[in-house]
Amino acid sequence: MNEPATTATAGMAPGGRWVSGRAARVLLCVSGVSFMIMLDANVVAVSLPAIARSLGSTFSDIEWVVSAYILAFAACLMPMGALADRFGRRRLLLLGLALFTFASLLCGVAPGAASLNAARALQGVGAALQLSAALAVLGHEFRGAARARAFAFWGSVMGIAVALGPLAGGAITSSIGWRWVFFINLPIGAALLLLGASAVEESRDPHAQRIDLAGMVLFGSGLFSVIWGMIDANVDGWGGQATLSRLAVGAALLVAYVVVELVQARPMVDFALFRRRTFLGSSIAMLGYAASAQVMLTYLPLYLQNAFGFGAAAAGLRMMPFALPLFIVPRVAAALAGRVSGRSLLTAGLLVTAAGNALTAWLVANQAGYLAVALGMALTGCGAGLLNGETAKVSMSVIPPERGGMASGIGATLRFTGLVVGITALGALLVDRTRGHVAASLSGLGTGLPPLHALVSRIVAGDLSGALAGLPPSTAQHLQHIARDSFAAGFSTVLLGAAGIALVAALASWLLVSAAETAPHAHIPPRSSS
Repeated sequence: MNEPATTATAGMAPGGRWVSGRAARVLLCVSGVSFMIMLDANVVAVSLPAIARSLGSTFSDIEWVVSAYILAFAACLMPMGALADRFGRRRLLLLGLALFTFASLLCGVAPGAASLNAARALQGVGAALQLSAALAVLGHEFRGAARARAFAFWGSVMGIAVALGPLAGGAITSSIGWRWVFFINLPIGAALLLLGASAVEESRDPHAQRIDLAGMVLFGSGLFSVIWGMIDANVDGWGGQATLSRLAVGAALLVAYVVVELVQARPMVDFALFRRRTFLGSSIAMLGYAASAQVMLTYLPLYLQNAFGFGAAAAGLRMMPFALPLFIVPRVAAALAGRVSGRSLLTAGLLVTAAGNALTAWLVANQAGYLAVALGMALTGCGAGLLNGETAKVSMSVIPPERGGMASGIGATLRFTGLVVGITALGALLVDRTRGHVAASLSGLGTGLPPLHALVSRIVAGDLSGALAGLPPSTAQHLQHIARDSFAAGFSTVLLGAAGIALVAALASWLLVSAAETAPHAHIPPRSSS
């Protein structure tokens, strides 16, 4: 008997299962796509020191390994959703999967840092394309109560990917090498392509908007120029002509993007949404969450390997105090949502994140052991777990249903923009503080040492062996202690910076988000923003 081609509804499938047949395969495909994207965003961080040692990369190079992927993803997320609505969600899902899988192959065979980072940017484009299409497929396939259960399943899969990322990255890097962090996507991508081709039906939005090409180009190039200037400022100097030029060009392009969106009849982003105080407050909370909590999925593995000398697998395992709350605490937040307002949950989550980062900073500065540092990591993870779903829920609570797609796209873009800006800005703090500590510590060691900039870049990247190569054993041993102490001092500053970001976002959330609009079981119909 042939399977029905209709979308899943609230009814139970035969045998008591809430979804079966083709709809179950669609859910598996969409969740698998999202799992692969989220896993790839987090699995690479543990591998960064190994990449730096293998390719002889500087800290700026390995910053781009993460930033190129997230930057391309953030810049393309909203316009790719419009492409999927216009040209077909199934078609764009399969195209995105093919592009992502091919880019993973290019990452795995990359001979140098430049080619790796270019392939990572291509991966980000593929990720944005397939994720936008996947979410649209999920929304089209499921209706009623089945839609809520489908998105809950999808969210749980995403949480598992976040928790498994550091562990999987460390295990793969230690056992078969960092290149297999990317090669592992090839069989997964091929399987998902076959599943998507056989299960997903084509769908389009008959009222899809035209593609906002000008907005897409201006936003992407403006954000790229700003991030480029901030990352390379560690080499060129913050007052250097190259840095100032890139920052100025980026700022001008972003201003032009805002102007273009304001004058269009059907813009990619309706800035009138930000006139709603609750939407504005939740958007700031989203930026704060990404830049103070999510960013630690990149920086904590570096610290665990550089300060404690853990290998990639051991560092991945020791990320669990931070990663597990991201999977567990959202269930606590869902229970609390029936008793307290979204305003309170957002503010509490950001305050817990700030407290966790501040505690970890104090422990790091005082050279505490791993078990003590793990307590601070777990506290930060709990704050992130409170925020993970609440930021999106609060922003959507005051937006008319017909603007839900745009609001969701804005939220996702803000999250990844905050993440890439956080990685870049906190990376600048890390390099500057580490450089100052190294310079002060080397003042009495005499000559014959590597240039300060090259030495610091190797230390921060996790390539300590490269930094010490060719030095006499006694000098290398002394420099090794200096390197670890200096990195710890720099990382403590990073944590304090993240705590400050979370505190500012908490204050903005409390002042801007309405307790009444985000009260438990509030049914306040949102006003039209047209």
